[in-house]
Amino acid sequence: MSTIKSGVNQLESKVGGHTVGGRVHSLSAWFVLALRLMMGYAFAYSGFTKIVAAEPFSAGGYLANVAATNGNPLAGLFAWMGTTPWFVEFANVAVPWGELLIGLGLLVGAVVRLAAFFGALMMLMFYFGNWDIAHGLINGDFAYMLVFLAVAAFGAGRILGLDTYIEQYEIGGQALVERFPVLEYVLG
Repeated sequence: MSTIKSGVNQLESKVGGHTVGGRVHSLSAWFVLALRLMMGYAFAYSGFTKIVAAEPFSAGGYLANVAATNGNPLAGLFAWMGTTPWFVEFANVAVPWGELLIGLGLLVGAVVRLAAFFGALMMLMFYFGNWDIAHGLINGDFAYMLVFLAVAAFGAGRILGLDTYIEQYEIGGQALVERFPVLEYVLG
């Protein structure tokens, strides 16, 4: 049974038999929107500059060399990625275009949860690629990963975003997310 009265600005989650909940301030929506737009701009800009750069983007050197220099627990994986030609070619396309598409999705608020998931995945890979625990386990890459996860968790695409309209789009008189409930995991 819920201990919090349902309504606007209420959060509640049950995981493993434990329930947490609370009230959020109405300004929280603006903060979540700011996080979504900040990460959207950062990723769109990063991807765009890689795509239009005079020199083509190449992930091979980073993948092959970065992890071996810093005591990274995934050094072998990064070395494999950096010395496997098909993977390097994949990364050369996936990184800049992934950043651009993630950024655009966040900026316009469309398929935000999916975009935030892939943004968090990229930041996790950057976290391990840039591994340095001299100042503890938390660094900027890890923090950005958490920002992406917060954007996804709070359904930031519903805050001045296209996901609101996409979710309400009717097919046969039924809202899209009602007809296909799995879309709740990619929209919002």
